Amino acid sequence: MADRSDFGTFGRFWETPVADMPPAMREAYDLTRTLRGLVPGPHRIWLANPALSKTIVPTGEYYQSRSTLTKPEIEIVTNLVTARWGSAYAGYEHERIGEAQGHLDPEKLQRLVAGLPVAFDDLRQEVVYEIAHALVQPRPVSLGLYRRARERIGDAGLVDLAVLIGWFTSVCMTLAVFDVPADATGLDQ
Repeated sequence: MADRSDFGTFGRFWETPVADMPPAMREAYDLTRTLRGLVPGPHRIWLANPALSKTIVPTGEYYQSRSTLTKPEIEIVTNLVTARWGSAYAGYEHERIGEAQGHLDPEKLQRLVAGLPVAFDDLRQEVVYEIAHALVQPRPVSLGLYRRARERIGDAGLVDLAVLIGWFTSVCMTLAVFDVPADATGLDQ
């Protein structure tokens, strides 16, 4: 492998073609395709550690289909996290997803990404933004904010929110280690 440059098929990461995957990697690949319908972004990289991939991929699938948070709320959090960590690939993808699937106003998304204050008319979206904004700064969550959030999204929503921030931070860190640019495509598989 010493003859390879620092740049692979997906940022610095060299993807293994599906036909060449060892059995454990292929199992992780198949699980990801089953749960997600595709193998997106950091999931391609997580395949390098099949045991971890099979553990972490269901968490992402949970947020796609069973979270107590709505798609707009998830995209508010995701865009704050990607902006906090300067993740080019995730930021590019989730700004688009936030608008197309989360139905968020493009100007509000631009403000989220730029770290500018933004307000949401929907009270749940507003409190999700306020909690996530405090946590990614990092700043303490005041008792008053906690009480408003608990009233609007409940304990289950607060747990979803906190874990989503951590989970998506791991997405950003994976992409950062492998220097995945905004326009990365990787192998078509």
